[in-house]
Amino acid sequence: MTDLGPVPWPPAPIRTERLVLRAAEARDRATFVELYGSQEVHTYLGGARPREELERETPEVPGHASGSFVVERDGAMIGQILLRRATKHRPAAVGKVDLGYLFLPRAWGHGYATEACGAALDWLDGVLPGEPVVLATQTANTRSLRLAAKLGFAEVERFRAWDAEQWLGLRPAQSA
Repeated sequence: MTDLGPVPWPPAPIRTERLVLRAAEARDRATFVELYGSQEVHTYLGGARPREELERETPEVPGHASGSFVVERDGAMIGQILLRRATKHRPAAVGKVDLGYLFLPRAWGHGYATEACGAALDWLDGVLPGEPVVLATQTANTRSLRLAAKLGFAEVERFRAWDAEQWLGLRPAQSA
């Protein structure tokens, strides 16, 4: 996947009722290692990477790329939102913005993913009006499917990849 093109990065922090979406900072490194090393987080993503490997390979400022938001609650990172141009998914996704997200298990079940993804999509609608967005997840990931429905994604297709059935949803273009 590639970046969002002409969108200036990083944007000013995005504030919601409970969260802040912002660019990554060096203080987030340990949480990125925890997030990428969590077997629970990566249940539907092919498994976690070994912690030793992450410690060795994670840069001082991880996730510091266009379209990558740190999700912060009460001054601490709890997750990551990714908005990137899809280049490899199914033909129905190529060229569209792809929404991805990861949250630490301790942040699950509080509505943070809905709040953070909604804020990121609202921001995207402001900077790239009329841009359709896709989201892919395993059909076994019922939490992710519920989130996709809350955010307005509708099923485009199901396909098999990574030894599991996948779901591809589309959120139609929104006007600013």
